Amino acid sequence: MTTTKGAFYTGEYRNVFKELGYSDSEINAKVIETWNDLFGDNEETKIYYEVGDDLGYLLDTGNLDVRTEGMSYGMMMAVQFDRKDVFDRIWNWTMKYMYMTEGENAGYFAWSCSPDGKKNAYGPAPDGEEYFALALLFASHRWGDGDEPFDYSKQAKDLLHTVIHKGENGDGYPMWNPDNKLIKFIPNCEYSDPSYHLPHFYELFSLWSYPEDQQFWKEATAASREYLKIACHPKTGLAPEYAHYDGTPNDDRGFGHFFSDSYRVAANIGLDYEWFRGDKWEVENANRIQAFFAEKDPEDYRRYTIAGEPFEEKSLHPVGLIATNAMASLAADGPYAKSTVEQFWNTPIRTGVRRYYDNCLYLFAMLALSGKFKIWMPTREE
Repeated sequence: MTTTKGAFYTGEYRNVFKELGYSDSEINAKVIETWNDLFGDNEETKIYYEVGDDLGYLLDTGNLDVRTEGMSYGMMMAVQFDRKDVFDRIWNWTMKYMYMTEGENAGYFAWSCSPDGKKNAYGPAPDGEEYFALALLFASHRWGDGDEPFDYSKQAKDLLHTVIHKGENGDGYPMWNPDNKLIKFIPNCEYSDPSYHLPHFYELFSLWSYPEDQQFWKEATAASREYLKIACHPKTGLAPEYAHYDGTPNDDRGFGHFFSDSYRVAANIGLDYEWFRGDKWEVENANRIQAFFAEKDPEDYRRYTIAGEPFEEKSLHPVGLIATNAMASLAADGPYAKSTVEQFWNTPIRTGVRRYYDNCLYLFAMLALSGKFKIWMPTREE
């Protein structure tokens, strides 16, 4: 079932669906169908839209805007599916409309734009930048570099340099705290979002960023793994959306509970364990999360305190929560690892106005649980 080393070292990726008895043909068909649902022509499920000859964007269908979260997710999806055409359209749109060249956020990407490209905000969201960087590195390794802006490796390394060094000349704020090496919710604040923590990405950044930045990313990898241990509740495994650097929930703006952002923590620890066997704690916490939801009906998923106390407010993205809990089975070895994946397999992709976030998480889980969310290594020494 599992090995003592992660896929980075072995080159072998678990196909959890196959372990549970699904056939290769069933699995491959479902993976392709999910891609087509998001990137095809079905208006009830699609979130990707092409513009002209060389542009494309992913639409947050609930808020009718284009977000760096979705654009960077779309690029990661495209490189995993070997769709350079889609990748380049998304990256071209991102650079044309989202990249900022002036002000304290120059070098970052505006987190929200309207579909016509107008910026809705001039601030960035670091979860977009970290996904952009790794998607670009994978693109460089899988397809090779081209002319600007498709010189993927340079774009990625420049971005990884900017996010940790910006502000050293009084020109803004870095996205990672330089002292504790933790990612911030936004650059000009001093707290975090546990779901932004991607130690499995930082492991790769420590290999492929500029040499002067590699030590920072090594330290950020260790810092994030330790941070998740203190941000997740010791009994439920749940994390808040926002948390202070000491791991305690930050509810100053009403985001100190387990809600939409928090769902991604389960997926992230699952993938970190699959790629790197990041920490034995990840197995334990994945088991805790799955146990917490084991007896709950998805139609009654809610906002919860991290201790597990429910609010009246229902979950906005129950399909996404099913998907991320299933992705935790890459680490989980408890009694609910199998049933959580089977629940996901039997859950259809979401339709309607709220589908964007759920279905992004759905596609990532589909890739990861079929052994197709891969690390694309350099074909030669860079």
